[in-house]
Amino acid sequence: MISKSCARYVVGWILLSLLAGPATAQQQYSRSGLLSCAMAPTIGLIVGSRQTMTCQFTPDRGGITERYAGVINRIGLDLGVTAGGAMGWAVLTSAEVPAQGGLAGTYVGASGDISLGVGVGANVMFGGSNKSVALQPISVEGQVGVNLALGIANLQLRPTL
Repeated sequence: MISKSCARYVVGWILLSLLAGPATAQQQYSRSGLLSCAMAPTIGLIVGSRQTMTCQFTPDRGGITERYAGVINRIGLDLGVTAGGAMGWAVLTSAEVPAQGGLAGTYVGASGDISLGVGVGANVMFGGSNKSVALQPISVEGQVGVNLALGIANLQLRPTL
């Protein structure tokens, strides 16, 4: 059972992640679209986990919707089981990103999830094409299960047909 103080800490950490902007002093980001992902079930392995996902990128200015396959690996505290879920990110870019497959690459960032039945989570990621893409949660992750996860996440995206 997850203690109330631990749950409050996780929720506070998630809210802080949501409010923290991806911009650094050197880079200015502008929104280019929405990346929505369906996440597969996962089992926390105490010090980490691995979760696959299928994603769809919808550009803000119209254009072709792109599909991606992804894997997110977490290192840190990860206890429990989830039945999968969904996650949405605003895609922010600091440079021109290739039109097709431009989100492919490796992203790194902070991750936090908590579930007791229905749960929430957030993942703030930076990387991608020439490290010029930031994935900022626009809504918290929805998942079903019993899980507590806090740590560093690595997301790898590759284009699919």
